[in-house]
Amino acid sequence: MEERVLFQPALTRHRETDLSLGVAFLVMVALLVAAPFVVYPVFLMNALCFSLFACAFNLLIGYVGLASFGHALFFGWASYVTAYAAKTWGFPPELAIIAGAAIAALLGAVAGGLAIRRQGIYFAMITLALAQMMYFFALQAKFTGGEDGIQGVPRGRLFGVFDLANEMTMYLFVLVVVLAGFLLIYRVINSPFGEVLKAIRENEPRTVSLGYHTERYKLVAFVLSATLAGLAGSLKALVFQLASLTDVHWAMSGDVLLMTLLGGLGTIFGPVVGAFVVIAMQNYLAPFGQWVLVIQGAIFVVCVLAFRRGMVGELARLLRVRL
Repeated sequence: MEERVLFQPALTRHRETDLSLGVAFLVMVALLVAAPFVVYPVFLMNALCFSLFACAFNLLIGYVGLASFGHALFFGWASYVTAYAAKTWGFPPELAIIAGAAIAALLGAVAGGLAIRRQGIYFAMITLALAQMMYFFALQAKFTGGEDGIQGVPRGRLFGVFDLANEMTMYLFVLVVVLAGFLLIYRVINSPFGEVLKAIRENEPRTVSLGYHTERYKLVAFVLSATLAGLAGSLKALVFQLASLTDVHWAMSGDVLLMTLLGGLGTIFGPVVGAFVVIAMQNYLAPFGQWVLVIQGAIFVVCVLAFRRGMVGELARLLRVRL
């Protein structure tokens, strides 16, 4: 009887957490389903692609504690491979996306194998160096189109049935893929594997003392993060029918870091909110020309000072729920 009384508060908190997350997810889905009838679908697809990119990045930095400065490597090269496969090889969109995600996973395994042996700033610098090396390769390689990129990428017909040239069809496809990636990340971080990742983030030496091979766990998390980042890049290539150097530039890694920090590091919905906020600023502040970076910088400074846990993190603290 005493054990039942002791465990009752914990069970109640767990149910409340599941309920809050479920409600938040349903609200997010409802808003995203209704959004294209109000907002330009291409803008929404762009924001969704970056939402998945930010969620993948958050999996690594927020739940493992590894700050990568080179995630544009996986995002950009998956974009190139998807664009090239769809345009030159004539792959249908589903196979082109799989090819892009596969190359991102391969690059993630190589980069992760080299980088995870170091920690902190050394890990970050290795990932940045590898990303810059592949950026200059993309600049010189013939199949990437150099500074012109790969243009006129056909969207094709999904499974030979659904014409992705239609904006609404393309939007629904992107939405389904992004939501599937979001749910996959949620399942990972709430699995026994995810609990080990959190233990590594909090105290790696203690996790090692418990018998876990932490480098293996970190490598798997790194590859999974790279694959999902590549999936986001592949989707973006089809949405804009373009793969360019912008996607592999180091600034792209900085953008996704800002999205994650702004939304809330280590939160589930934070990267999604952060991505939409950053993309909205880039879109609606564009008329200010060169001043846009100054305005963005000022907004970021205010947000960092006002929301130390990120926008979603502060909201979750006020509501005393997990988001």
